[in-house]
Amino acid sequence: MSADADRRWLSIALALILGFMGVEVVVGVLAGSLALLSDAAHMLTDAAAIVLALIAMRLAARPPRGGYTFGLKRAEILSAQANGITLLLLAAWLGYESVRRLLHPEAVAGGAVLFTALAGIAVNLAATWCLSRANRTNLNVEGAFQHILNDLFAFIATAVAGLVVLLTGFDRADGIASLIVVALMVKAG
Repeated sequence: MSADADRRWLSIALALILGFMGVEVVVGVLAGSLALLSDAAHMLTDAAAIVLALIAMRLAARPPRGGYTFGLKRAEILSAQANGITLLLLAAWLGYESVRRLLHPEAVAGGAVLFTALAGIAVNLAATWCLSRANRTNLNVEGAFQHILNDLFAFIATAVAGLVVLLTGFDRADGIASLIVVALMVKAG
C-alpha cells in the first residue's frame, strides 16, 4: 500500500471529523450538554491525531541527510506522544467539569443530545472505516484509528445519556456520560 493511499484515507477521515465536530460544539452549547462538548473535545484530539499523523508521514518520507542519519522517522513517535499528552490534559479538565456538573446539575436538552450522538456514531463509523483502509502497521495511523474507535464508544455513552435525560429528566446522566468519555480519553492517552 502506498503512502499516498494512507494520506487519502486519513484526509477523508479528517474532513468527516472536523465537519461534525463543529456541529457538535454548536449543539452542545445550545443543549447545555457537557457530554457533547467533551465528545467534541475528544474529536478535536482525533483531528489532531490525524493531522499529526499526516505531517509525520510527510516528514518520515524525507530521505536521511546531514545530521539526520535516520531521516525524520522520529517525528512519528513524537506525534504519537503529543496526541497522548493532549488527551490526558483534556481529560483532566473535562473530569473536573463532569464532577462539577454531577454536584450542581444543569438543564440538558436530551433530544438534541440523543440526535447529535446518533449522528456522531454514524460519522465515527464512517471515519473508522476510512482509517481501517489505511496501513495500520504505521504507529500514527493505528493511533489515529484507536482515537476514532474510542470516540465511537464515547458517542454511544452520550446517546444513552441523551435518551436517559429525554425519558426521565435525570440531567446528571450527562455528567456521568462525560466521565465515561474522560475514562476513555485517559485510557487512549
